[in-house]
Amino acid sequence: MPTVELQVPVAPAHVRTARLVAVAAARRAGMPEDLLDEVRLGVGEACARAVALHLLHAPDVPVVVRITDEEGQLTVAVADVGPSPQHERAGLPDLAGSSLMHLEPADPRVPLAFLAGLVDDLTILPGPHGTTVRLRWPLPVRMPASLPL
Repeated sequence: MPTVELQVPVAPAHVRTARLVAVAAARRAGMPEDLLDEVRLGVGEACARAVALHLLHAPDVPVVVRITDEEGQLTVAVADVGPSPQHERAGLPDLAGSSLMHLEPADPRVPLAFLAGLVDDLTILPGPHGTTVRLRWPLPVRMPASLPL
């Protein structure tokens, strides 16, 4: 399937749309039903984080979500134009000396820490104009349809 690109308006209500499209793409790609909740939660958290950053830093710029199923995996990349997360080391937030209970909900490390525990293949890519949060899930191997004899 080619890449699906969504430009999500900066409003929390539109996070639901991104979740629905990601789950539909995952189903179409053959993802097992038991992993769809992980996709729904992961995409929802990544998009909610991006929308919150845009509300503060770029309310007129939509959040970009790209969904691709290639090479045996589903990839969802959520790009924001907010400041890069601080305290990152090896792609994951540095939460040393603080527990999640002491972080403010608006702290961008909270959803990143949640995503790190939820998605096995998570990459945070800081860039010059924002951050891309990339989530990946393996897809089952598809057997080719047998040809009639």
